[in-house]
Amino acid sequence: MRLGVLDIGSNTFHLLVADVHPGGRPQATTSQRTVLRLMRYLDSDGSINETGVQALVDAVTQARTVAEAENVVELLATATSAVREATNGAEVIARIEAALGQELQVLGGESEARFTFLAVRRWFGWSAGQILLFDIGGGSLEIASGADELPDVAASVPLGAGRTTIEFLPHDPPGEDAVEVLREHARSVLAPVVDLMVDQKRPNHVVGSSKAIRSLAKLAGYPVPGWSGSERMLLPRGALGSWIPRLARIPASARQELPGITADRTFQIVAAAVVLHTAMTALDVDELEVSPWALREGVLLRYIESLSWQEPV
Repeated sequence: MRLGVLDIGSNTFHLLVADVHPGGRPQATTSQRTVLRLMRYLDSDGSINETGVQALVDAVTQARTVAEAENVVELLATATSAVREATNGAEVIARIEAALGQELQVLGGESEARFTFLAVRRWFGWSAGQILLFDIGGGSLEIASGADELPDVAASVPLGAGRTTIEFLPHDPPGEDAVEVLREHARSVLAPVVDLMVDQKRPNHVVGSSKAIRSLAKLAGYPVPGWSGSERMLLPRGALGSWIPRLARIPASARQELPGITADRTFQIVAAAVVLHTAMTALDVDELEVSPWALREGVLLRYIESLSWQEPV
């Protein structure tokens, strides 16, 4: 059957359409991204303003049209931190659902981490052993750890690239003093997460799974041979750290000339780098590997599991 996953994030609005069957690997047919940056539409009271709500409604309407044209049987619509935390979230959700013609599943931070962890586990397999996961979105950072399909520990903290850019790096370029303030803030916010991870086994595999981390890996990481001719990307903490002072001095208009930094990431990439480097340092991680699967694939996989199994003819 053909399924669609609609992921309404803090930074991007993403529709993934895939052909699936029980026990099979999802085969993507369409992937459509719209950059929203919902954080820029937040008013001082924490509500999403009318311009932002209308942008959401327009994006949902377009996604619904694409899903219908693609003959999607079931559309799994989810929203994450920006919608979840808005003071007018209930009103925004109602308008999204009216445009969508169905219910919207609003995920909590730990649920985001669990879905993403499931996708990463399936991608790397059981041989990866104990996995430590980092996922940076626009509004939050998710960290999870475990040796099974679902993590033993999952945490979500308000250290997303969009949120921290607005709060700590509003100037262009931000400069190293502002970066250091963000770094200290991230250390403080991460301290309880580090305590949660104390009893976890040393990871056999450390994984990063967001668009921001993929961009940083292309900038500061290096490729290694994968399986079946695929390429894997590794991101060393040392190389990432060496780029941060340079990124902080380069204006956003020039950052998109750098490897891996797309136009929609130019403003937020400095904050993403600082948060990721701080998290890797706090959890004593020297290097991570980038996963091509993340939240959307996790939602798909969980739904596939819920389908009834049929005896072969």
